Amino acid sequence: MKILILCTGNSCRSQMAHGFLQSFDENIEVCSAGTEASGKLNEKVVMVMKEMDIDISHHTSDSVEKYLEEEWDYVITVCGGANEACPVFLGEVKHRLHIGFDDPSYAVGTDEFIWSEFKRVRDEIKEAVFKFYNENIKRS
Repeated sequence: MKILILCTGNSCRSQMAHGFLQSFDENIEVCSAGTEASGKLNEKVVMVMKEMDIDISHHTSDSVEKYLEEEWDYVITVCGGANEACPVFLGEVKHRLHIGFDDPSYAVGTDEFIWSEFKRVRDEIKEAVFKFYNENIKRS
């Protein structure tokens, strides 16, 4: 089973989804990428995932172009921008899904509010990815 999680910058939402999905089942191959990859992970994302005992500090922020010729069981976009800009894959994609989330890196305000946004989005991603996993992967 091969799954690609796609967002715009590949620094935040796709990295969290990647981390959670891999933590649910280490036997599936999970990658994440961005349509406009930033080249680095958001530091706050690494920290909020560490609170869940998931270390994503070793992840890289990669361009989707790296994966266009591969075959995927699922390509999942996690932001509207990536959903609209999702490129054509040369390899076979069995299922393409969109599960959108707010981008916590755009949060402004107090440090407390910004952290609460990262945690809120993290928890929403965990819930949605776990639902996806239970309905599509675990039973197959």
